[in-house]
Amino acid sequence: MDKYLIKEPHTQDSSHVQDSSHVQDSSSSSKRIRVDFNLENLPSDPGLRQKISSYHPNNHDEIIRHYLTKGPCQPILDVFLLSYFSEKPRRFRSDWYKGRKWLEYSIEKDAAFCFYYYLFGRQDGFKLWNQVAKLDSHVGGVNSVHSQAVKKGEDLLMEKQHIQSVLVKQSNKDKQDYRVQLNAIVDCIRFLLCWGLAFRGHDESQGSSDKGNFLELVQFLGDHNESINEVLQTAPKNCKLTHPEIQKDIVNAIASETSKAIIKDLDNGFFSILVNESRDISVKEQMSLVLRYVNKKGTIIERLLGIVHVASTTALSLKCAIECLLCEHNLSLSNLRGQGYDGASNMQGDINGLKTLILKKNKSTFYVHCFAYQPQLTLVAVAKNHINIAEFFYVVSNLVTVVGGSCKKRDALRDAQFVKIKEDLENGVRRSGQDLNQETNLKRPGNTRWGSYYGTILNLILMFSAVVDILEIIEEDGMSDQKVEARSIIRSILSFEFVFALHLMKNILGITNELLQVMREDEWETLLTETNLYHYRVELFYTVIDMQHQELNNRFSEANTDLLLCMACLNPSNSFVAFDKEKLIRLAKFYPSDFLGTDILALDSQLQNYIFDMRSNNFFLELQGVSELAEKLLSTRKHKTYPLIYLLVKLALTLPVATATVERSFSAMKYIKNELRNRMGDRWMNDCLMVYIEKDVACSIDNETIMQRFQNMKTRRRQL
Repeated sequence: MDKYLIKEPHTQDSSHVQDSSHVQDSSSSSKRIRVDFNLENLPSDPGLRQKISSYHPNNHDEIIRHYLTKGPCQPILDVFLLSYFSEKPRRFRSDWYKGRKWLEYSIEKDAAFCFYYYLFGRQDGFKLWNQVAKLDSHVGGVNSVHSQAVKKGEDLLMEKQHIQSVLVKQSNKDKQDYRVQLNAIVDCIRFLLCWGLAFRGHDESQGSSDKGNFLELVQFLGDHNESINEVLQTAPKNCKLTHPEIQKDIVNAIASETSKAIIKDLDNGFFSILVNESRDISVKEQMSLVLRYVNKKGTIIERLLGIVHVASTTALSLKCAIECLLCEHNLSLSNLRGQGYDGASNMQGDINGLKTLILKKNKSTFYVHCFAYQPQLTLVAVAKNHINIAEFFYVVSNLVTVVGGSCKKRDALRDAQFVKIKEDLENGVRRSGQDLNQETNLKRPGNTRWGSYYGTILNLILMFSAVVDILEIIEEDGMSDQKVEARSIIRSILSFEFVFALHLMKNILGITNELLQVMREDEWETLLTETNLYHYRVELFYTVIDMQHQELNNRFSEANTDLLLCMACLNPSNSFVAFDKEKLIRLAKFYPSDFLGTDILALDSQLQNYIFDMRSNNFFLELQGVSELAEKLLSTRKHKTYPLIYLLVKLALTLPVATATVERSFSAMKYIKNELRNRMGDRWMNDCLMVYIEKDVACSIDNETIMQRFQNMKTRRRQL
């Protein structure tokens, strides 16, 4: 086997390097230390793996099966690390994977490894990028060490050759019955996963009337299908396939195949990540990661990659968790083209924030602040920094607490508002009709819920008279401390300054950033026609508008603003009226790793032909967005004619806009891991959520694929 060990060359930059190219664990001890393991935490990067021999012998088959099922680690990087051989730069290349299913690459150690060597005894690394022919000589003939290791891996996955299979003979009917049984179990588990239902019951004994959703569903299926019922009843007692561990294995098989289908759809293309963290019901920090990419049909896709537990929410911890999750699926930061977060300091910090740490590794991973959060967070910033507005929201918060603090008070407020609406309708003040005069209530605003402040302010304006009536009732009939608080709030909300701030913030929150300057210049007289006080005009009105405007500008850097303006030139609406060749060339220069100098020159020529072709082609005249443009370019095969322009379109669509998909994953997490299921493990929760959220992908996977993966995960008592 020594002939396969490859020595590392001496270079001018590494005169003190030992005469060995092996990237391996040099530790040796007479006492063998057994390593504890958890399948879900086994590293994918070959440079980070422990030797198989370091685990307990009873676990070897299970660990090797796990790696065989996942396959070799083959990350696709735009640029691999450079090494110098006789002053000539060389690096690993991703096209070396082709025809070498055994080849792995370690990002951690910048070395190539043999997948089967690792699994069956060796962990040698290869770094001679100038001698790639040695990769093929490593394979050798049919009796080589490499070939024998490959054969061992194939045999391990062939259950029929396993010693347990030899000892337990199965007839063809037994195998057919087992297939029917396993197929039925998979169907039941699919149903529960897609609807987000719990599996276990409080009492799963044979005589129980409520054995839990899973066992009850299996029994229901058997009761309504004679062939399935016969198989379930005659199955061996040690292979009923109803044990919780079996359930978890099948769920993991479905989740793994779902993730595999998503990665296949990505097809080694560019992607962006949407990341957020939240606590689950058991007060554990969970990080959700969503991929955004353009698929082969030109459609924008956002898919959950996984939810992982993080011990800390520091930027460095989140970055490590992201890299581990990407590496697990053979994805690399080098293909990352955008990052989207909610704007917290640990995410968007310019010095040590998550976006900055990722930008240091890849300059093309442009950060875009979640559009849905920006107006909300700018309001929070203004509320914290302007004393008058801070006082205004403090009063609003207290008002909501006092008036809506109990069901009795809420009912009283609802009744008072009903009486007010009835009077207005009788007096002709309000119009009646469908969707008019709906029942409203006051809700406490939240710092990160889009529109919550605006909704509270609108409802307060609509219910102002009813709110005052309820406060007066509390002042008269409430407890002593409530009387004092109600009187204080009445004095505050009946003041001119509060009413002015109420309408000011209603107007500000009801418009977008581009209208702020117009409002500052033109709408003072509209807001306050009869008063011209310096305090309200300058110290309150102008100051709040300027602070709001500044906060919005701070959340859009000059580079990001220029990037978005350039991307807008791809919009095909109104016969490509937004087209601007110079801006599109500037857009390409934002991505130097995707557009080289010669590509920029070629892009210039393509753009001239492209705009003439688009405006004269009836297929492209009615398009309404860049996403429609991408799909039409593919369907007409124009993406082959204008490959560089299509690349710009893909990059523009890949850039994240909002983190709504991540937020929905946390909403699903609260539904799946609820108070009754608060002891769910991290892997179990992730697998359940993966299938529940991406059920359309999971449903496209046939049962046969899932059953084969389930069988290969471990040694099973029965074979298909």
